Amino acid sequence: MAGTTQSGSGLDTVIGGPTIDANEALTRADSCEAEGNRIGAIEVLREAAGSGDERVLFKLAWLLDLCGEEEEAISLYTECISGDRPLVNALLNLAVIYEDQGDFNSAEKCLQQILTTNPNHTRARLFMRDVRASKDMFYDESEARDLAKRNALMDTPVTDFELSVRARNCLKKMEIRTLGDLLKVSESELLAYKNFGETSLVEINAMLLTKGLRLGQNLDSHYQRVRADIYEDLRAQAPEEVLNRPISQLDFSVRARKALQMLGVHTVGDLATRTEAELMGIKNFGQTSLDEVRERLGALNLSLRNIE
Repeated sequence: MAGTTQSGSGLDTVIGGPTIDANEALTRADSCEAEGNRIGAIEVLREAAGSGDERVLFKLAWLLDLCGEEEEAISLYTECISGDRPLVNALLNLAVIYEDQGDFNSAEKCLQQILTTNPNHTRARLFMRDVRASKDMFYDESEARDLAKRNALMDTPVTDFELSVRARNCLKKMEIRTLGDLLKVSESELLAYKNFGETSLVEINAMLLTKGLRLGQNLDSHYQRVRADIYEDLRAQAPEEVLNRPISQLDFSVRARKALQMLGVHTVGDLATRTEAELMGIKNFGQTSLDEVRERLGALNLSLRNIE
């Protein structure tokens, strides 16, 4: 029994089971293509699409994409990658469509699915680089407005805020002239300055609190950006599942595990972004714990970050 059809955007979509064999459909579709009859090839493949044969689904998706039917092509490609062994070419083509649509996150997920099982896949690695570059360059108007507002706030002179004469004088001598400058120093740095006491610290913290800010937060953002860049490099060295593995699964000693938790290290990826100096700066973290870390990371073909 032939499948019924519903009208799409210029092409009909067959609903129901296959009316011809997958091999026959592929042969007839090739003949149609050779004659320059792409629409005919699509109609033939639709008749066999209900078989679920990934060769038919892939070729039909490819032809539909060439005809501008992106949404249906996405649906068919998605079906091709739904099994235990996703079709690599379907993932690549799907990533191309998503990138063309400006959906860089979805394109990145498709490529990462390839690289998780085959980290050295040349086309996927090159394409991933392009997608991430495009993602970084993507212009978001609302994000740009928010950034402009934030920059204006960071440029606000500290003299515009209600602070005591002593606090203002100390900040001036420390060459802290704007709110952005103030967010780059920590409480300990302020207290270490001559004549800067707890009263001035409480005063400044209270002022920042009214704006939802705190001392040192721009330092945190800087370190997070640095670690994010390092993490991107790590993704080329190890699968995502390894980088996301909790350190609790690495069989560390109690002392080493507690020290890492104090530093905010929760996964293998977090650990590989740290340096030996950072670890050795933690209380009770000694050479024995450092050797443990080196050994566990080495078993995963990773290491602590080197300072160049």
